[in-house]
Amino acid sequence: MKNKSNELIPNDITIISNGVSIEGKITSKGNIRIDGNINGDINAQGNITIGESGYVKGSISGQNVNIGGKVDGTANAKEKITLESKSVLKGDLITKILVVESGAVFDGKSSMSNSGDLIIKEQPK
Repeated sequence: MKNKSNELIPNDITIISNGVSIEGKITSKGNIRIDGNINGDINAQGNITIGESGYVKGSISGQNVNIGGKVDGTANAKEKITLESKSVLKGDLITKILVVESGAVFDGKSSMSNSGDLIIKEQPK
């Protein structure tokens, strides 16, 4: 939905349906639900949901991230990451709050900080 100035309203949800494949970077001011395949990074100011049939190869960053499908890459949430029972995350995660349901698969490193912001420091050579 758009307001009078033709801008997306932050509570809007963009849905990438099952059977849809996208290659490239996705940026949104609202919420995103992925039930298809994404080969690229996802950055949303709102929430990101990866449904059970969803697959993402790339980094994802949003306010809250809910993973029910598969992600190969870094997950970064300013507030909370939820790994549902059928989810598979192969990559690192950064968040304030982490919820892992029984049956979820997580292969990577986790960092829980107050800011939820990704901070990468170069190692001295």
